[in-house]
Amino acid sequence: MYEERPSPLVPGAIVWRRTAAPGGPVLPDGCMDLLWVGGRLLVAGPDTGPHPAGEVPGGFFAGLRFAPGTAPALLGVPAYELRDRRVELADLWPEPQVRALAERMSAYEDPGSGLERLVRGRAARSKPPDPLAARVAAGLRAGESVAAVAAAVDLGPRQLHRRSLDAFGYGPRTLGRVLRLQRALELARRGLPQAEVAHRAGYADQAHLAREVRALAGTTPGAYAAAYASARASSGSATGSATGSAAAANRETPQPSGSSTTA
Repeated sequence: MYEERPSPLVPGAIVWRRTAAPGGPVLPDGCMDLLWVGGRLLVAGPDTGPHPAGEVPGGFFAGLRFAPGTAPALLGVPAYELRDRRVELADLWPEPQVRALAERMSAYEDPGSGLERLVRGRAARSKPPDPLAARVAAGLRAGESVAAVAAAVDLGPRQLHRRSLDAFGYGPRTLGRVLRLQRALELARRGLPQAEVAHRAGYADQAHLAREVRALAGTTPGAYAAAYASARASSGSATGSATGSAAAANRETPQPSGSSTTA
C-alpha cells in the first residue's frame, strides 16, 4: 500500500509511506527523497533510468520527496554527486548527528511527521535553494525548450547546465526528458491512446514516445499502462502521485524516489 500527502511544513514536498513490497522498478521523476527504512535514514538521489525493486530492502518505507532542485541546499551536497545513488545520510552528515536524529525518529508514531520536522529544523540552519531551480523546473515541466528557459533566466547554455547539475543532478535537457516522461505516464494512467499521449506530452510522434519511455523507464507505454491497470484492479483503487521515483520513483500507481514502483 502506498499513501502520500503534501507537507504543510516543507514547501513543495510530499510525505509518503509504503507498506508493501515494491512490484516494479523505481522510475526517474526529477526528485530526491529522504527515506526512513528499518531505523535508518537514507537519501535517494535523482535518477536517470529505472532502478530495480528492492534496491533498498525493507518492509516499511517512509519518505519525504523534495520538489526538484530543493534538496541539495538542505543536504549540503550538489545533486550530481547523488545521481542514480541511494546513500546513508551518515555519508553526508556527521555520523553522531545522524545517529541522534535516527533515535529521535524512532520515537515518532508517524515517521513521515518526524522527517518533516527533521527537515524543517535543518532548513532553518541551511542556505535556501537556488532560486533559479524553481523557474527552470517549471519551464521544462510546461514543455518550454531549453533555449527558452535559458533566455527566461538570463543565462548562457553552459551556466544553465552547471547550475542545473548542482540543483537537479543533471543538465536541463535530461531534466526536461524526465519531466516529459512523467507527463506521458500520467496521461497513460488515464487510459489515453498512445498517439494522444505522445501529442499531449510533447513528443514528436508515437515512435518518439516509445523510444523515450524505453530509454528512461525500461518498458513500453503499452506495458506500463497495462501494469498500472492491473495493479489498480487488484488493489481496488489508485494510490500514489503523478510523479514517481525510489521508494517512490515507482509505483503501482506512481510515487517518489527511493521507494515504490511502476512498471
